[in-house]
Amino acid sequence: METYTSIQTSLTTVVIVGLFFIGLGYLNSKKIIDNKSYIVGDRSENTFSLTASLTASALGAWILFGPASAATWGGIGAVIGYALGTAAPMLFLYNFGPKIRKEFPKGLTLTEFIKKRFGIGILKICLFLILFYLTIFLIAEVTAIASLLNFISQVPLWITAGVTLIICLLYILRGGFTLSIITDKYQFTFIISIILASLLIILSNIDLSSFEIIKKNAPNLIDKNYLPNYTAGLTFFIAVAATNLFHQGNWQRVFSAKNNSILKSSLIYSSIIIFFIVFWMGYSGLLSYSLNPKVIPDLAFFDLILNEKNSLLVIGILILAMSLTLSTIDTLINAISSLIIVNGNQINKNLSGKKVKDQANIIILLLSMMVFVLASKGYSILYLFLLADLLCCAAVITIFYGFFNKKISSKLAAYSIICGLISGLLFFPSQNFQSSILVGNLISIENFSILIKTNLLFISFAISLIVPFLIIFTYSLRNSFK
Repeated sequence: METYTSIQTSLTTVVIVGLFFIGLGYLNSKKIIDNKSYIVGDRSENTFSLTASLTASALGAWILFGPASAATWGGIGAVIGYALGTAAPMLFLYNFGPKIRKEFPKGLTLTEFIKKRFGIGILKICLFLILFYLTIFLIAEVTAIASLLNFISQVPLWITAGVTLIICLLYILRGGFTLSIITDKYQFTFIISIILASLLIILSNIDLSSFEIIKKNAPNLIDKNYLPNYTAGLTFFIAVAATNLFHQGNWQRVFSAKNNSILKSSLIYSSIIIFFIVFWMGYSGLLSYSLNPKVIPDLAFFDLILNEKNSLLVIGILILAMSLTLSTIDTLINAISSLIIVNGNQINKNLSGKKVKDQANIIILLLSMMVFVLASKGYSILYLFLLADLLCCAAVITIFYGFFNKKISSKLAAYSIICGLISGLLFFPSQNFQSSILVGNLISIENFSILIKTNLLFISFAISLIVPFLIIFTYSLRNSFK
């Protein structure tokens, strides 16, 4: 297997970056007065710190793999859909955030609003969806950094997974949200600097005027008549945008802003930065594929940037990857911990009282052990990620439309979410993406058109959104005639 640098160089870079953030964490750690401070700090974040944190937390190591990979088969549509889908939650929060801050000026989580608006039943459904998504995201991030080091220098997966988790746990469990914000500012600086450097390096080495390379070697990927350009783009937009609205890490940052003006500015700035970064990473996949059609999709960006095997470049990519990974997993760990602290008694009655934070830390340590085991196996967790996205999609219309439509009862909410889940799962593709529960199992695949058979993932996401909307719309229409 081809290597780009030695195991020693890779691990040394990872450990140095890790020690930097651990040291930064301990130098800036303050005594946490109560659980509220652990979850949202002192609610005084300014525009720069909030923009940096929102951006760094949203951009994990997945951006090194996902957008470029999607571009190799979904074309420019997938790139735009991925970029818009990642940036869109910030714009949605621009509307929802101030409204929920007004209703919960001392709020800590989205689940508090869900509990007040819909009751315990819907809260438990949403808690399961949110915790499942956050856990899958955590496994994905650790797997991504482990896979990257294994690709670059054949570092065993378990070593990278273990080192990364230990580094993050050493500072995030000590300082909570406040330390996550502080480290995010530095991680944001590293991410922006190295992404800009990658853009300059790639654009300076290849003549990219007017899509000429892509037009010549892979014209279908930018062809307006290429169907996957649309279906892939819409799928990624729906999946990523809907799921991130349930990301507790985003809501912690909403509640931490000094005021609504700072919150809105930060959300606008972060959405713009996120869009351009994800778009660039996807565009690199288009370039990579047009230059080398045999490229492994997940490695399209690296095939483009590391073709000269420059050691400094490899170290830069490792610093970028660690910054992306740590900024995301410290947010995920703190988000899971905060949900346990706030809603632990809805999960288990013993998870309450003065020692709930210590209990949450124990759960996080146990969860980290599970993440370590799964990340060490190197499983592709894309399928689980997509499943987590589908679960959140089934609930997003009901929950967020319910903010404005007070006529949606808890019973109607539960019915619409469950129907959305069932209908979406019926079309959700199997692991080979060739069939689903309904298509090819309950009903012979021959009874379906080629359009359905080749777009199961898109259809499953679209239906999981449309069914709850139709149920709520029909119910509202019926009541308007009474």
